[in-house]
Amino acid sequence: MSDSEGEGERVQYKVILLGDGAVGKTSITRRFTNDEFKQSYLQTIGVDWSMKTIVLPGEIEVTLQIWDIGGQQLGSKMLSNYIYGSDAVILTYDTTSFASFKNLQEWYQLVQVVFKDRKPTIAVMGNKSDLNHLRNVKKEAHTKWCTENDFLNFYVSAKTGDSVQSSFIRLAGVLAQVSVPKATIEGMGKVVKAEIVNYPITDNENEDWKKKHEEEVEKKRNKKCIIA
Repeated sequence: MSDSEGEGERVQYKVILLGDGAVGKTSITRRFTNDEFKQSYLQTIGVDWSMKTIVLPGEIEVTLQIWDIGGQQLGSKMLSNYIYGSDAVILTYDTTSFASFKNLQEWYQLVQVVFKDRKPTIAVMGNKSDLNHLRNVKKEAHTKWCTENDFLNFYVSAKTGDSVQSSFIRLAGVLAQVSVPKATIEGMGKVVKAEIVNYPITDNENEDWKKKHEEEVEKKRNKKCIIA
């Protein structure tokens, strides 16, 4: 969809994150759309979606509608309905879990069933790149699968924010068929890495942790400023 003459083009695309539960799909989405990371974890029930607009070179406004299926498993009745109509599919796994990478083949097979007449843009996203010392998936295996199937290839850390923004900017460029130089992507995708405080989450201290976490979040909100 284009705007009136003299204004930049505006387009919107549906992007869905697929993969096993607990690989970080929700955390990636939150990092991209709100630049936040929550240390506590509550698995998404059903499906969530959010939107973020990126301005690409040429004043092209690309709005990505991000769908997060959360902890739904392969075989869930509504999965095909959620996937249908997606312009891009991000197959997401945890780099510290080989099983989550191996299972992407089944997720991809589901995508192929849903899209019989066309192939959406597909990316493979390895999350938790900050835990390189715990890696259980070889980079060669990741790269080989992407190359053989013409998938986009991403490594990110939802926890630190590393490469999250730049990955989605690159995806937006591919969807909108806009050539975005690597230097521009890196410049647009720079993030201030969040300081992660590992509060204890034992049963006896759970309520104290929640209160402390809420206070910490409130302090950070109060410190935020907008730079014109």
